[in-house]
Amino acid sequence: MKGDAVAIERLAAANRADVRIPQPVVAEIAYGIQRLPASKRRQRLEERFDLICGELARAPWTDSVSERFGYIKATLERRGQRIEDFDAAIAAHALAEDGVLVTANGKDMARIPRLAIEDWARR
Repeated sequence: MKGDAVAIERLAAANRADVRIPQPVVAEIAYGIQRLPASKRRQRLEERFDLICGELARAPWTDSVSERFGYIKATLERRGQRIEDFDAAIAAHALAEDGVLVTANGKDMARIPRLAIEDWARR
């Protein structure tokens, strides 16, 4: 994937206690891997994903996340803008945690009010 080396470098330099994976990210990645045919590539991705998930804490889905999810969906809907449910859920986790969302999808996520974004695939 484009930017993987830079993102991995940034992750390695980050304080692990400050990095959490929202459950919807875990679900999206698992889905993407499961869609692949059995292959060495799929096996590598599964191993890499298991390693990362084993090292990083999960951000649980809380009532605060649910409230922010509703806020994001309704706010963008009023503007006539669509957002995928998983993208809204991931952003809601970052807002609920008062954290920074690391994403390569900055263009779509920038529409969400008060959401702090970083793209670790870029230097």
